[in-house]
Amino acid sequence: MIIKKWFNLAAIALLAVCTSAAAATFSPSSYGARGDGVTLDTRAIQAAIDAAAKHGGTVAFKPGTYLSGSIFVKSGVTLQVDKGVTILGSQKISDYTVLPTRIAGIEMRWPAALINIYEQTNAAITGEGTIDGDGKVFWDSYWTLRKTYEPRGLRWASDYDAQRPRLIQVFNSSQVKVGGGLLLRRSGFWTLHICYSTDVTVDGVIIRNNEGGHGPSTDGIDIDSSKNILVQNADISVNDDALCLKAGRDSDGQRVARPTENVVIRNSVIREGAAGVTFGSETAGGFRNVEAYGITVLDKVPVGILFKSAHTRGGFGDNLRLHDFTMKGTPVAIRITMNWNPSYSYARIPDDIKDHPDYWKVLATPVPREKGMAHFHDVKIWNIKATGATTAFEVSGYPEAPLNRFSFENIDIEAQKGGFIFDASNWQFRDVKLAIKEPVHLLTTSDVRGLPAGSTVIKPRPPEVPLKEKSFEEQDKS
Repeated sequence: MIIKKWFNLAAIALLAVCTSAAAATFSPSSYGARGDGVTLDTRAIQAAIDAAAKHGGTVAFKPGTYLSGSIFVKSGVTLQVDKGVTILGSQKISDYTVLPTRIAGIEMRWPAALINIYEQTNAAITGEGTIDGDGKVFWDSYWTLRKTYEPRGLRWASDYDAQRPRLIQVFNSSQVKVGGGLLLRRSGFWTLHICYSTDVTVDGVIIRNNEGGHGPSTDGIDIDSSKNILVQNADISVNDDALCLKAGRDSDGQRVARPTENVVIRNSVIREGAAGVTFGSETAGGFRNVEAYGITVLDKVPVGILFKSAHTRGGFGDNLRLHDFTMKGTPVAIRITMNWNPSYSYARIPDDIKDHPDYWKVLATPVPREKGMAHFHDVKIWNIKATGATTAFEVSGYPEAPLNRFSFENIDIEAQKGGFIFDASNWQFRDVKLAIKEPVHLLTTSDVRGLPAGSTVIKPRPPEVPLKEKSFEEQDKS
């Protein structure tokens, strides 16, 4: 209850700060922007932002389509993208400034996003207009590279070598607001990446990435080693993780050791994506004090609640609270896998490759198994209503790092199969309704308690457990 009150007050205060900053208005048209969708307006938009930063104020656009590469919103500036305005991303990767950041869990140089709040304080991106990445050219370049990489055992490298711009990046910044009805479309890579940042509110964004194709790794909102974050009133259709919490990958993530903590995600609908709410797979820095509620997950989303990691990631999850989820036709209600997608998760440089980027070595740095296990514990899940599911549970940890002290209450799942719960310790169910045709497979009677009588079967672990998760972009590359 305390954290909810804090986030409510923080959202009001942040909105007041952003509103008070709008003392003067600067138009990119005054600096030469054409807004015709053809002329590259990057310099003119940036000039307006820089002027607003000197005097404090708002950058507002005349109606039109503004073709742009990377732009950088400065401290004290509100970028106002009103209805009738589209900021359209350039399809030339050279129009995106290369700078230090974190990508998919490791620190490296990477093209900036279309719109960036990079090492700033008190900045906002708001309005009911459109930010359109026009990203298909970047999706296609990724698939071309991956087709050559995968047969060589380099699936893990393709996401890092095929450099693609995110739509919005909030990096090492504080007191930031994004929202107000923004339509975010066709991102070349992740849509909104919040990394190393504090006191960020995302309120009222519509994300539509599955237009003109299904782009790989077009995540919705990624909260990455950041704290005091509020995400609410999001409406998301993407082709990978929709609402995702991250905290670093393997040795590099453990070196940085920054958790994602004090996060509230609420009152949002997921129409398409890999899962409704996801933790991982970048878990190295850990997750602490996270609450997600009021989430609706629809039938084009394979999983409702997803935890994923790997035995080289490390990290932890502590005091995670997920409640009041409605899943309508979502195939898997709850999936927890600690050995996710091995061809991506475990980097090994083939012996015949001697000349490679430095970050390959970072990715392939060995992590001892005792440091690589993620430890999730004290997780509470309640008020879950799932109808039309294929499987209720797909849960698999490791015997030496069991998923510990999970509690479930008021769970109502209608599914064809109960699924399985392996490597769990001190799991407690209360007030559970399972309408299933096949029972839940357990390994013992002692570690999972409270499931309805007759809904479980005890038998040894099968020889093959579905530990590899087929990524959503692999399911549909159309």
